[in-house]
Amino acid sequence: MQIRAILWDIDDTIFDYTSADRIGMRQHLEAEGLPDGYESVEQALVRWREITDQCWARFSAGETDWQGQRRDRVRSFTGRALSDEAADAWFARHLARYEAAWELFPDFLPALDQLTADYRHGVLSNSAAHNQEHKLRTLGVRDRFEVLVCAAELGVAKPAPGAFHAACDALGLVPGEVLYVGDQPDIDAAGALAAGLSAVWLDRQDRGGRPELVRITGLGRLPGLLRGDTRFGAPSTFR
Repeated sequence: MQIRAILWDIDDTIFDYTSADRIGMRQHLEAEGLPDGYESVEQALVRWREITDQCWARFSAGETDWQGQRRDRVRSFTGRALSDEAADAWFARHLARYEAAWELFPDFLPALDQLTADYRHGVLSNSAAHNQEHKLRTLGVRDRFEVLVCAAELGVAKPAPGAFHAACDALGLVPGEVLYVGDQPDIDAAGALAAGLSAVWLDRQDRGGRPELVRITGLGRLPGLLRGDTRFGAPSTFR
């Protein structure tokens, strides 16, 4: 079956979330001071990412809502029993510094430009639509995607098949006509394959170790891969 559309993950796929998060939090800590219990900014940054991953897992499992996971992150990180209002204010100050560091990966727009004539494009994200809508508009690329589908509104998150199927439905295509591109081998690539889509794992860190997945280390390789160019050591079809 011919691939007619590409569904994209956002964070750490087209947008450098990890760098922006670290830069924003570093600046936030410099302005706010280290919470009790941390010996260095580096230690705090590691702990912030650990807490973020834990709270995202709870959000993805439906154990908390969007605002709740933000408040949980702040309370766990600061070690303080903050009120909702205080936690929201702390996160808002961090958010302003984080947003100031937003950048697309430099290989995204060139790849998208090469693919636009031949493929439709959409987004499926384990986030909230208002958050990702704002992000894509701020980065200047919202109009490049036909659909934006997010877990917070769906009530189901990747890697559940229902998340991928909802995005395919939004495009009006069957899963076999859609390719998913994301940076997580299990949540993105393996999840998409299990749902009947084609998939590419964007392994920017060149971790490897997943021979069952079609893997690229940069988006510059995606147009050639889609056009069946085997110079990259990839199969000429995703089926």
